[in-house]
Amino acid sequence: MKIGVIGTGNMGTVLLESWLEAKAITEVDLIITNRTLTKALAIQYHYKGVTVVNTAADVARNADAIFVCVKPLEVLRVLQTIKPYINEDKCVISITSPISVDQLESQLDCSCARFIPSITNRALSGVSLLSFGSQCQSVWKETITALANSMSEAVIIENEITRAASDIVSCGPAFFTYLARKFIDGAVQTTKIDEKTASVLTENMLIGLGDLLRKGIYTLPTLQDKVCVKGGITGEGIKILEAETGEMFEQLFKATNEKFTEDIEEVEKQFRTPY
Repeated sequence: MKIGVIGTGNMGTVLLESWLEAKAITEVDLIITNRTLTKALAIQYHYKGVTVVNTAADVARNADAIFVCVKPLEVLRVLQTIKPYINEDKCVISITSPISVDQLESQLDCSCARFIPSITNRALSGVSLLSFGSQCQSVWKETITALANSMSEAVIIENEITRAASDIVSCGPAFFTYLARKFIDGAVQTTKIDEKTASVLTENMLIGLGDLLRKGIYTLPTLQDKVCVKGGITGEGIKILEAETGEMFEQLFKATNEKFTEDIEEVEKQFRTPY
């Protein structure tokens, strides 16, 4: 099976590098392209067996599964470009959340899916979110799920929870990285610890926290109970978090959902307008 990747930006590259590291595919299985071709050629420099082609049409012509890894407002243009080279035996997969599988199926006569990755997948960890079109063949559902499981835990979601699920899985690493940086800054500004030491301690604390959860030693609620001794130092810190965070995360999800709604509206305008 040949895997095509149209768009080798951050997430397109995460996908192909993760699959290669997991040995889910081989270099010769990959056919890639990018609007700025030098980015695709840079990948080929590290993975000699990967085939770089000039256009999205070339990818569609030669690949069995075609991953469309471009910005939401560029997806329709790509779909129209590759449409003449698509048949019912192929599968087209978008990785962008504002594009629904129904929109993919409205343009293409083939199996369609959505595969929302996370930066954590690069460590062969975390979750990737899958949705399948109503016409998606069982063999493609199994194949795409296997690709997702090779680098993550694949979770199938319904369209109505796409934004919340993507916020947690895909945006979450950026959100919690920001909080970790503020955590480090607070320690540096109020104590004698230096930034390098605080960063090393925080990074390894987070790795250890992840290991505790991954191994099932504790859940999030039980872990907090284990560390937070009543009347102790941790408890005093929790009081500050309770007072200061307030509705912060509620507001975060509201803001991302508003932006998501705007993106969906722009995408829907494109799909309603003859191309």
